Amino acid sequence: MAKNDNPNSQNFNYITYGSKCNSLELEGFLEHVLKYTFITPPKPNEPPTPVCIWGRHGVGKTQIVRNVADKLGANFVYIAPAQFEEMGDLVGMPKIDENGQQTHFIPPDWVPRTEGPGIFLIDDVNRADDRILRGIMQLLQNYELVSWKMPPKWHIVLTANPDGGDYSVTSMDDAVLTRMLHITLQFEVQSWARWAEAAKIDPRGINFILTYPEMVTGNRTTPRSLVQFFRETEKIEDLSENLPLVKMLADASLDEETAAAFLSFVKLQLNQLISPEEIINAKKFDGIEKQLRGLVEQKTKRLDILSVISTRLINYLIVNNISIDKAQTDNLKLFLLLEFIPNDMRLFMAQELVNSKNTSLKKLLAIPEIGKLLLSKM
Repeated sequence: MAKNDNPNSQNFNYITYGSKCNSLELEGFLEHVLKYTFITPPKPNEPPTPVCIWGRHGVGKTQIVRNVADKLGANFVYIAPAQFEEMGDLVGMPKIDENGQQTHFIPPDWVPRTEGPGIFLIDDVNRADDRILRGIMQLLQNYELVSWKMPPKWHIVLTANPDGGDYSVTSMDDAVLTRMLHITLQFEVQSWARWAEAAKIDPRGINFILTYPEMVTGNRTTPRSLVQFFRETEKIEDLSENLPLVKMLADASLDEETAAAFLSFVKLQLNQLISPEEIINAKKFDGIEKQLRGLVEQKTKRLDILSVISTRLINYLIVNNISIDKAQTDNLKLFLLLEFIPNDMRLFMAQELVNSKNTSLKKLLAIPEIGKLLLSKM
């Protein structure tokens, strides 16, 4: 059991269960658990153990489960038991057989009808009424309720908000908790930025989160509400020319502090940082170096800006699997060897690039300075 899983929890004694992980780690965990269910025929009376993902609102629990279903080529069915008002919503409606001898329950329309592989998501399970929560116990244990069963090769996954705080949730006792595997999702900026690159989130939004990661976790400000906001701002070509509209959109989505930080971010023109494409496709790298030096070498050295640009570059090359040609390799080399980049940052970038699945980045190993840098830390 984990407590106080959020530093901005206003002293709430948040209770979650299982290891704390970021989004990439959660995806790996789910893939490991689910693949066995999908590949191996179920043993009689041994249904797979459900997985419960804990985490604060808006961190992406539901979306990650959808992403894993897509990645594994699995069907996906979703229910939100907080919407159930009667037990019939859960177990189905009774029907007397033709002989009038027995009563059977007809499965609700949300029950999967086809054989898997499939993920059956019970979203925000502990927001359900206590009666519904107790009714779900049999489904978690046996993958069946009263008269009907789940088809083969389906795996139940649940999401839950932390207990012990300001969430309106129903506490789950040990009888429920011990029927599941548990893991807790926390926001982690680097894994989010990599996801955002793949999801084609507005690059200016990614730059903002990388610059101000402390602004992500709030009451109204969450990774989900930020993505909603960035989906709106991407329609605005020049943010600085439309600050009143940007402010209204920010106020509509985010906490006051986050909205103010984003407006400041735009006014300081930090949303216009050099893009990964500009770096690797530069015709003359001297111009790029001059721009970077101007951004970084201020009265106080802005390593935070350099970190944002470096992270964006790494994610762009890895997530999009960019096959770099000779000219692009040369530009990447010149960037990695800029003298004002701290050596630990340079090493981190080089390791991330050459250890990625993008095989074209292995060319960097042939560059003596980079090869020597990597070898020195082995």
